Amino acid sequence: MRIVFTTQPAIGHFRPLVPFARALERKGHTVAFACASRFHPEVRASGFTCFAAGADYLLAEVSKFFPEVGPPGPARGPKMRALWRGPLAVQMARDLIAVAETFAPDVLVHEGVEFGAALAAEHLGIAHAAAGPLWFRADSVAPLEAAVSEMGLAPERVHQFRDLALAVMPPSWIADDDVLPETVHFIRPETHQSAAALPWLDALPSDRPLVHATMGTTEVNRTPGLYEAILAGLRDEPISLVVATGQERDPSEFGPQPANVRLERYIPHAALLPRCRLVVTHGGHGTLMASFALGIPVVVLPVNADQPRNGAQCEALGAGRSIPAPQRTPEAIRAAVREVLAEPSYVRGAETLRDALATLPGMDEAIALIEKL
Repeated sequence: MRIVFTTQPAIGHFRPLVPFARALERKGHTVAFACASRFHPEVRASGFTCFAAGADYLLAEVSKFFPEVGPPGPARGPKMRALWRGPLAVQMARDLIAVAETFAPDVLVHEGVEFGAALAAEHLGIAHAAAGPLWFRADSVAPLEAAVSEMGLAPERVHQFRDLALAVMPPSWIADDDVLPETVHFIRPETHQSAAALPWLDALPSDRPLVHATMGTTEVNRTPGLYEAILAGLRDEPISLVVATGQERDPSEFGPQPANVRLERYIPHAALLPRCRLVVTHGGHGTLMASFALGIPVVVLPVNADQPRNGAQCEALGAGRSIPAPQRTPEAIRAAVREVLAEPSYVRGAETLRDALATLPGMDEAIALIEKL
């Protein structure tokens, strides 16, 4: 088969697709990606061919390209969904139709908020599958009315989960008000990272629990005061604190830190997480599933998108605490970290999710389902 993967131009959206793409290649299938040209270096660094398709922007700098979405925060979510489900979906679909003239894909595979592939697949008369972190909220699975109308397609035929949905999450992650499609299959998350050496890690105090703080790779990590509150709340705690600031924040911005604190722009989770007792996160799906796969509880500091919902789900499942933005003070962060480290029930909640993930079928099952399309 020939498969084209589509993604919004962001690390957290692209990387969950990589295990699917590599597993397909191992089975002898031909794989390519289609995404914004600005994001091609990231895709090529993972060894894939890529075609230019969709709006040429970076989600890490989305307010520069689409100032109308405003700064990170709760108000941004509906505006981003309107962009993704409307004009960006139509632009991606038209570019994919052009790509198909030369690459001739048999199947399109798209991540959860890339909607253009569903439009293009209907136009081309081929199957499509959604894969990775998938949102099943009612406003996420609603028909793509404006985009469908502009493309001149049959409304009843276009749905992002029409043919197949490969959700890298345990069934317990589904909230009570989610709308599950009949095509959903739950798949065990896999990482494509290698456990690179971190020489500086052994220099941190070894008699303290290791806590990792990461706010992801989008503009969330530039939320004013977010990292400052984490550092102010945790730097003097009896922990070893490792903070990933993201590529757009220079660790030197935050000034000198005590010996138990390490700041880095980027840290491979495969190398760090196995040694962690707790992860402080914005609540991105990839970080949460990587933590739960190891039975690590979390403290969530949600900013926008699916993060508030993810934080609430962590609390509902007993795997961590979530602190809403208005309450995100150094004192609140400190209290939450102390509570999660001291209370064994949070580890049990995270370990329950770990065990649920471990029982899910892996990439072989996912690839077999894609092949059936």
